[in-house]
Amino acid sequence: MTLVLNEEEIMLRDSAAGFLTETANVEAFRKHRDNPPTAGFDKALWGSIAEMGWCGIAIDEAHGGLGYGFTGLGLIIEQMGKNLTVSPFNSTVLMASTAIAQFGTEAQKQEWLPKIAAGDVVMSLAIQEGSHFDLDSLSTSVSMQGDGFALKVEKRQVLDAISADAFVVVAKDASGYQAFIVTADQVSVRNQSMVDALSSGTVVIDTRLTAEAQMDADSLNNGGLERALDMMNIGLAAELLGVSTEAFELTVGYLRERKQFGKVIGSFQGLQHRAADLFAELELCKAIVLKGLRAVDAGEDLSGLASAVKAKLAQISQRATNEGIQMHGGIGMTDEYNIGFFIKRARVLEHTLGDFHYHLDRYAVQGGF
Repeated sequence: MTLVLNEEEIMLRDSAAGFLTETANVEAFRKHRDNPPTAGFDKALWGSIAEMGWCGIAIDEAHGGLGYGFTGLGLIIEQMGKNLTVSPFNSTVLMASTAIAQFGTEAQKQEWLPKIAAGDVVMSLAIQEGSHFDLDSLSTSVSMQGDGFALKVEKRQVLDAISADAFVVVAKDASGYQAFIVTADQVSVRNQSMVDALSSGTVVIDTRLTAEAQMDADSLNNGGLERALDMMNIGLAAELLGVSTEAFELTVGYLRERKQFGKVIGSFQGLQHRAADLFAELELCKAIVLKGLRAVDAGEDLSGLASAVKAKLAQISQRATNEGIQMHGGIGMTDEYNIGFFIKRARVLEHTLGDFHYHLDRYAVQGGF
């Protein structure tokens, strides 16, 4: 497994960086934060993203995608992290698409994956029930009712809930995990205020579902759910890498400009050592994220690796953004400086689908500790 990008991947990364830096950058995020659209995202930008094929980059060609692979998807997500791009890419492309591909029925794949690839729908994953993600704590909320199902549950921190056309809802019954595709007209949504200013909500479900809405329970309970969540966490780690890298670069730029006692503060050895140490950690993070992305494409077991990747990126993103605030001094958290946006985005990403402690514990348990 090579841990360097090939020529084609470098072109994709640079193309994504160029487009997002020009059209979906931090200043666009600031405008969104100050005046968010009703839909929760810029539909024109979403259309452009779909036209470039990014929505279907990891979907196989048989279901309307490009079949390029998860590494390409991760490279785009990393650039979105660097620019704080606002779009339903994580909810729809990273999460819902991955869930359907891993444990959807063939009929569900044929119906929903081409729509996702074309950017025609916004979908989201509804799985978390408590204040923190914990797969083992899901309540028993599904029961058989005639030839269908009754589902009554409340799901929290559902990304882009207010604008989603449909949801992949993961729940439990007496026999194990169950998952359903539930359309927006079957749920009610409460907006949820998030510190990163992106769209999220609580989805309340109390409905009856036909057997056609049920996803493949055998696949779900025989590794499909775990692999899907591992893939999503590696994708989230790619965004954390982008957030961390940009926070670091903003900080180094500030160290080169800010003067104290007649010298730029970047000339002080204490700050140089802290910056150099963080640079080395970020280089390690680039390698581990790429290893995770390549492992997905190679069909390798992800159970330990995904948690190692997420835990490491959660740890380093916290450090990179904390150092960014500290080295900016008293101005770090003022609104006029962009560095404050990165620490808020990093904190939400760290806690999505399991934080540092959740994944460190999972990695240790799977390693026999």
